Amino acid sequence: MYKILTTSGRAKRAELTTPHGTIQTPVFMNVGTNAAIKGAVSSEDLIRIKCSVGLANAYHLHLRPGDEIIRGLGGLRRFMAFDRPILTDSGGYQVFSLAKLRRITEEGVYFSSHIDGRKVFMGPEESATIQLNLASTIAMAFDECAPFPSERSYIVESAARTTRWLVRSKKAHDTLRGDEKTINKDQLLFGINQGGTYGDVRIAHARDIASLGLDGCAIGGLAVGESAEEMYHIIEEVVPYLPADKPTYLMGVGTPENILEAVERGVDFFDCVLPARNGRHGNAYTRSGRMNLLNQKYASDDAPIESSCGCPACSAHSRAYIRHLFKAGEMLAMRLCSLHNLYYYNNLMEEIRTALDEGRFVEYKKNTLERLTGSD
Repeated sequence: MYKILTTSGRAKRAELTTPHGTIQTPVFMNVGTNAAIKGAVSSEDLIRIKCSVGLANAYHLHLRPGDEIIRGLGGLRRFMAFDRPILTDSGGYQVFSLAKLRRITEEGVYFSSHIDGRKVFMGPEESATIQLNLASTIAMAFDECAPFPSERSYIVESAARTTRWLVRSKKAHDTLRGDEKTINKDQLLFGINQGGTYGDVRIAHARDIASLGLDGCAIGGLAVGESAEEMYHIIEEVVPYLPADKPTYLMGVGTPENILEAVERGVDFFDCVLPARNGRHGNAYTRSGRMNLLNQKYASDDAPIESSCGCPACSAHSRAYIRHLFKAGEMLAMRLCSLHNLYYYNNLMEEIRTALDEGRFVEYKKNTLERLTGSD
């Protein structure tokens, strides 16, 4: 059940009740593609840094170790020792990201595995089966994320095919949830809105999705090369046509600035690899912008990354020490900086929720964006 607690314009403060706990939104989902965060971050760490929802990828886990193996071990949450909600991406994004290794048909997509080259087929029914084997809290319907830029004719065709796949995904999901082998028979299913940067295609597709009575709706196919302004425009265009009584998820986005702008436009769920990826390369998020810890000026800096931060890195270590670890090639550097960035993102979402609760989101957004101007 999705319940809106308060609003500020289109911005929503809500909660989604799931079989694995209630999710407070707006929320950031920490991206663990292979059931782990890159940078040696454990499930215990995720709880410590305020992670309330995890994300994993059905395509990758299907290839390795295999979704049936994970089902046999009690499902993904037990497999990775994470007792909070988990969303699994359908594998549809690989239609976009593995372009040289795939062939799209009406039935689904033929892949060459990026691991060993073996041939793999995935369609709506296969994706639904895999995600129910994983027993995630929320499953995503199989879709195609069209490349940017694409001709309008291709985008129209792609969105229509994604709608047909969505109908098949829902039918398979409804049927398979009743299977005796299914661990999570209450798994939620979200559809994915596509349409590139063509507002009218997006709106038409949103109407199709809204008619199917799904548990939530995502906006996919953004942050793939278009400008931030184009992305914000599409969000503004499409959100009013998605069900107001269901959560809205913006896939693969983004920077703190992107998140604040999207929350203002009505988005509840976010995920992005940026905090962990940038952390592994020595870039730390702070209240005043990004900090490049590899810079020489931090070589003897005894301060934490950010003095007001409660993350494990800032609680015990200096900028100088973490910089030294990066220069020495120590894995601990990536771990500490990733922990800091993920804590920053989760704490940002907590602050956004509090600002919405207290009726001061507009002021909070303005002040936060003004601070996020520095980088080095």
